[in-house]
Amino acid sequence: MADNSLDPTVPASGTGCVECLASPDGWWFHLRRCAACGHVGCCDSSPSQHASHHASDTGHPYVQSFEPGEDWFWSYPDSQFAEGPQLAEPTSHPADQAVPGPADRVPSNWQELLN
Repeated sequence: MADNSLDPTVPASGTGCVECLASPDGWWFHLRRCAACGHVGCCDSSPSQHASHHASDTGHPYVQSFEPGEDWFWSYPDSQFAEGPQLAEPTSHPADQAVPGPADRVPSNWQELLN
């Protein structure tokens, strides 16, 4: 990873997808964290795919899974897994947080809505 494409000292922006939380009906399947700025966005299986939109809009090429027990990185330019440093805490959403989430917004037919 290029040094200017990540900042391991910046914390995550929160425990859920920034854009989904800003929308009254937004929800996500899994979460990804930008390795450059800490932005937490929803994965490409989620309806809105905010993590990859963030990468495209900002040029920040790497994300790390923001799921408990996962520490893999993804390179958007290379469309493959990548190696990366330990990022600042928190490294995942809380283990007791609903998946998909947020629990009160997930439609009953959520599986049909995944990409």
